Amino acid sequence: METTHRVFVGDARELSGIEDDSVELVVTSPPYPMIEMWDDLFVELDPAVGDALESGDGRRAFEAMHAQLDRVWDELERVLVDGGIACVNVGDATRTLDDSFRVYPNHARVLEAFESRGFDPLPDVLWRKPANSAAKFMGSGTLPPNAYVTLEHEYVLIFRNGETKRGFEPKADRRYEAAYFWEERNRWFSDVWTEVRGELQDLDFGDDDGDLRDRSAAFPLEIPYRLICMYSAYGDTVLDPFWGTGTTTLAAMCAGRHSAGYELEPEFLEVFEDRIGDVPELSRAVGRARLERHRAFVAQRREAGKGFEYEAEYYDTPVVTKMERGLRLREVVGVDQDPLESASERTDSEGGTADPSDTGTGTRTRTRGDTDWASGTGYRVEHAPLSVED
Repeated sequence: METTHRVFVGDARELSGIEDDSVELVVTSPPYPMIEMWDDLFVELDPAVGDALESGDGRRAFEAMHAQLDRVWDELERVLVDGGIACVNVGDATRTLDDSFRVYPNHARVLEAFESRGFDPLPDVLWRKPANSAAKFMGSGTLPPNAYVTLEHEYVLIFRNGETKRGFEPKADRRYEAAYFWEERNRWFSDVWTEVRGELQDLDFGDDDGDLRDRSAAFPLEIPYRLICMYSAYGDTVLDPFWGTGTTTLAAMCAGRHSAGYELEPEFLEVFEDRIGDVPELSRAVGRARLERHRAFVAQRREAGKGFEYEAEYYDTPVVTKMERGLRLREVVGVDQDPLESASERTDSEGGTADPSDTGTGTRTRTRGDTDWASGTGYRVEHAPLSVED
């Protein structure tokens, strides 16, 4: 199995390199409005943001920042297939402007924006993050009434593009092989995630460039990897319009999905390229960690006196449900750099179009002619069934 991965250096408000109806899943974490580390970016996008901040008008600054994100959400509506899923990791902000402290509810504003574009909201996830105990309380400490609750969680908002689910061909191998274990389902589809930092953190994609991670506010690998496994099948395409250090692309490679991303800062791509050789080892470690956790679950279940009705077809282990039997994990066995143009031509041959003319429906299809395809990079990744032993 082969997947392609495209990364464009460009502005996500105009996803000109992404074709209409070509993406099955979006996994992203945008810059959070009213978080100071993102002020310069939003001011560059719209000078009115700076005017509002300087005048102490937090409400106006908040709305002006979200107006820029709204343009990205417009593009997601275009590129997502009917029934496609968008997962947006976002946190609320607290800030003092003009001597007034308040919370800025980013999650509520993003939810409103997606609903107004015809997306159906699905149950979301609260990601509870480890708190810094030294800065746990805000305000006047132990004196009432002017202390404030500390924000210790972020949201993973989940939306479906349209009212209907995606359809699959009956008993499609790529869907059944992408199944998750029963105990993974129970953990992943809980509405509160508390263990995310520990689960794949030791397997993360290096940390030599911590300053870049800080600047990109990158989420841990487990977040996009888990969401990709939950909401897509092998061979689907995953888009991250706020690519950052490439964590979503990395997760897509490990999970056997195609991917595309947009990033404003070229140096992030350079760091990613320096580490791409580690992807085969990382993908193998991720897959084996899932198997090891499943076997630990099997042992615990048997100790509790519970049995199993089914056996996995590809692994020497029992499973709880019939749908798990065909589960087949993948690992990366090779990564080659691939020009963006050739990656696009393959996508076109799989059902897209390379003709920039009108489609006959009054809607113009985005194609390679709409963007500078030299600005970015691409990768071709070869996958094989997970090797259980060295």
